[in-house]
Amino acid sequence: MKSIQKSQSNRLQKKLLIPSIIGAVFITAIGLFNNPVIADNNGYELTILHTNDFHARFRPISKYDNTCSIDDNVEGKCFGGTARLISAIEDARQRHSNTILLDGGDQFQGTLFYNLYKGKVAAEMMNKLGYDGMAVGNHEFDDGPETLRAFMDTVNFPVLMANADVDMEPELKGRLNKSSVIERGGHKIGLIGVVTEDVVDISSPGDNIIFLDAISAVQAEVDSLTASGVNIIVVLSHSSYEIDKEIAANTTGVDVIVGGHDNAYLSNISDNAKGPYPTVVNGTQIVQAYAYGKFLGELSVVFDGAGNVISATGEPITIDGSIIENSQVVARLDELEKPITELKETLVGSISSSLNGNRDVCRAQECDMGNMIADAMRASSIDKGYSIALMNSGGIRASLDAGDVTLGEVMTILPFQNTLATFKVTGKQLLAAIENGVSQHEEGAGRFPQVSGMRFTFDLSQPANDGRVTSIEIEESNGSWSPLNLYGTYGMVSNNFIRGGGDGYKVFRSATDIYDFGPDLADVIADFVRENPGYTGFTDNRITQVK
Repeated sequence: MKSIQKSQSNRLQKKLLIPSIIGAVFITAIGLFNNPVIADNNGYELTILHTNDFHARFRPISKYDNTCSIDDNVEGKCFGGTARLISAIEDARQRHSNTILLDGGDQFQGTLFYNLYKGKVAAEMMNKLGYDGMAVGNHEFDDGPETLRAFMDTVNFPVLMANADVDMEPELKGRLNKSSVIERGGHKIGLIGVVTEDVVDISSPGDNIIFLDAISAVQAEVDSLTASGVNIIVVLSHSSYEIDKEIAANTTGVDVIVGGHDNAYLSNISDNAKGPYPTVVNGTQIVQAYAYGKFLGELSVVFDGAGNVISATGEPITIDGSIIENSQVVARLDELEKPITELKETLVGSISSSLNGNRDVCRAQECDMGNMIADAMRASSIDKGYSIALMNSGGIRASLDAGDVTLGEVMTILPFQNTLATFKVTGKQLLAAIENGVSQHEEGAGRFPQVSGMRFTFDLSQPANDGRVTSIEIEESNGSWSPLNLYGTYGMVSNNFIRGGGDGYKVFRSATDIYDFGPDLADVIADFVRENPGYTGFTDNRITQVK
């Protein structure tokens, strides 16, 4: 067993190796998959296969990340799906001697499979694919610790979260570990899990979990693992690409970070990539593979005998129509889908133009999908005096093609089963709410507001939550616009998640005349589509960014 002093020396050596490996880690991976890296006699090669932010996309998806039709799937126009993913994983395992399969979190939430089965289908499919470890994502808490615990009790691999104290949560105490050790090819590999620190604001973990600093939590686990003789360390981080770079820069001893949360696509061959695959910071190899099973990350790392990285090369594999679907998995999903087929296929209406629910658009600016949702919420409540609607863009999870619209599609766009919430706020509270909504614009946070019955202007050159919102106007009953009255009272409609303080909207907890138990938001949108046949999407400058 290595002494603590020796393990610290190894971590320092890893830092000093950066100049020697920097050229190798940025090599474009063309031809990699037919010619995998072969370690020399003194090296150990480990291939890390990874996914993140799968969001219950067990069936193939379209290029817009939403439901793909059977005909398009037959024609090879679809991506992802568990049946293709398992084929790609099996192929990768045949091409490499030592492989592990990891997930960066957020298997839960996103389709009717989750609405009906919660985490049961995810557990079954992940066991079938043979995962070796997973980070807890924020959406794993959407139905509370009980649902996460049921999932953990079913899977055959460790589910990890280091940056939290769960000792006061009976469902997770003694069950949810910070780290774990697996073995491959005679080598021990330490796995550490971390989750985004704002999970309290964006999910429902309850009041019994204390979330902690990710950097400190990672370093503590690295020190513990290396002291016990584990010198290959992989962090499973559901924290975002930028936070992963911060973790790497401020820790020692981490070899690889498998990321998630912000759906970052890293690649050496695509112009759409947020960064290289892997991205190297402080000697740590950072990878992420977008979301929804559209890609399978494949990183081959060669280590020396002390656990230092010699080389790291790879590229995400596109899970497209060229990959054959596993017939057994297709059959099992057919069986699981029978109870929800009728629900999915219920026709609610039609639209004349596609609606863009892409997160990169709706979390940054006014989007036509956001306008439709906010207008529908307002229309459902305006006769009761609630004339301003606000929808968090993080609750919008898919786009919509022109043509017939089914209830299943609506529930895929709005999968969280949030209910309509009505309440009253002062103008001062509404200003604070919109300041919060644009406070994390640079990070693409889900709190960015889509609105109806109001319009606002914001200036990113101003500090967050302190004058970034430069104007707010309210639509009057006659269609005219008036400046926000800070001392006035306004009736608002949103969803119960936001009204309860989710996504940082804590100011709404102090609202008055609160009613959080309206109809399911998906039902409200379905009714709106039904009542507006041939609806055409639009934007009308209700949100303006100062240039």
